[in-house]
This record gives sequence, C-alpha cells and structure tokens, in this order.
Amino acid sequence: MTRELPSPADLHTHSTISDGTQSPRELVIAAAEAGIGTLALTDHDSTAGWEEASEAALDVGIALIPGMELSTRHGHRSVHLLAYLVDPENRALVDETARIRESRLTRAETIVESLSADFAITWEDVRAQARPGSTLGRPHIADALVAKGIAADRTEAFNDMLHPARGYVFPHYAPDPATAVALVRAAGGVAVLAHPATTGRSGMLSESSICELVDAGLFGLEIDHRENTTEGKVLLRSYARRYGLAATGSSDFHGAGKPNLLGENTTPSPVVQRIIAAADGWTPVSP
Repeated sequence: MTRELPSPADLHTHSTISDGTQSPRELVIAAAEAGIGTLALTDHDSTAGWEEASEAALDVGIALIPGMELSTRHGHRSVHLLAYLVDPENRALVDETARIRESRLTRAETIVESLSADFAITWEDVRAQARPGSTLGRPHIADALVAKGIAADRTEAFNDMLHPARGYVFPHYAPDPATAVALVRAAGGVAVLAHPATTGRSGMLSESSICELVDAGLFGLEIDHRENTTEGKVLLRSYARRYGLAATGSSDFHGAGKPNLLGENTTPSPVVQRIIAAADGWTPVSP
C-alpha cells in the first residue's frame, strides 16, 4: 500500500518548459502558496522540468507527481494525453517526444514566416518570449503578437491570427492516441485523456475510439476541467463507469497564459492513490 499523498491534488499544470509562464520552481512555489498538497507537472511532450520541480517540492513541502502532456492526433483532431510517472529515459518515449518537439518547432518557424507577410513579427520576436530550454510553439507566437501590439492577449491571438481558419496554422506531427497510450504504458506510466469534451459530444472521440484506448491501457478521463462542457462531462462519467476508468480533475494551469487557477479543479485522494499504484516507471516526490 502506497503512502497517501497530501490533498488537494491538481494533476495538470504547465511551466516555461512548454507554454506556462512560470519556471518549474516558481510553479511549485505558487502551488504551495495556493494550498495545493500534491501537484503534477505536465509540460507538453517534455520531462525537462522534473528535476527543478522535484527539488522545489521538497523545499516547500508538497508532493509532486512528475508527468507530461503528450500530443496525439486522431484524424484532423488534436487529442492530448496526460502521462504520469513514466520512465523519462524510456528510449521509445524519448524518441517519440523528440520527434514531436522537432515537428512543433519546424511548424512554428513556418507559421511565423507566413504571418510575417501580413504582420510585423519575426522569429526573433518569438524567441524573445521563451526561456532557455523551452520548446517554441504557438503560445510563444501568441505572446509575440501581444508584445508587438498585434493582439490584445493570447486568447485574441488564438481566436484570430492563430485560428486554423486564417490559414497560417497547420498541424505538427503527433502519434495516434492508441499508439501513445501503449507507449505510456510501456514506459511504466499511467495514461489519462486530457480535457476530452471541450466542444461537447460533437467534438469528442467516439465511444468506439474510447474503447480502443481502453484496450491499449487507458487509465482515466480528465472530467473536471473548466473547458469540458456540461453535456460532455455527463457523457464522460458514463464512459468512466462503463469501462472502469478513473475520473480526474485538474486546473490545466499555465500561469499568466490562461485564466485557469491552481486548484480550481482537483482529483480525489483515492484516485491519486490508484494512479501511483498503477505506475512503475517513476515515483512521486513526497515531503
């Protein structure tokens, strides 16, 4: 039996390693100040912030569940997968995430080149918005658009210039969700589908697709998330009951990059314990 980690638990947050606005240490300190007992760091396709976040968690006395948010693609739809407690040195996972990050970087450069034909923005403007070690992507382009006065904030940038309908943006490489779930499981981790109902039933994966993910080893569904619709949450809870999936809740905190607040949604302690018991790739950091 694993020792119970302190509550409340916020299992989806981002640092400057991906598209958050706080360093891993700053994020952990902010979580402690917000009263979070257990925090998961889940930067996009990267484990680079684990060491700094782990040291900070021990310093401030909260628990840390190292993880990542893995990019996947189902047809034209971007699907994100929260991967907890994976082995960060698993060769297949390391190679796949490196391929995703490289594709995202190449895409970002091409997006900026396209935008520069119509807006006063350069690649140097985008690089200025990221800290060393960060994987440059659309959020940094959005920040550059804001810094240049072209957009009022990230939300406007994503709803306008960085919306696919404007023609500047195109997808980056990502594996299909079932392959990603199997990859996470092979790396000793636990896979939870991130915010699967942001556009309600019409934009969700079909039940048959959910079944494929269950067969591949899917552990849970992130249900309590501010962007999941009410209708979508009801359907997700029915899937969780039907297929024995865990139901998690998280803030998806990005610092100043989004309005999400630390701890606005949390995961019950028994579910946290199930995640820890199901993983053998890494162990939580506990005070």
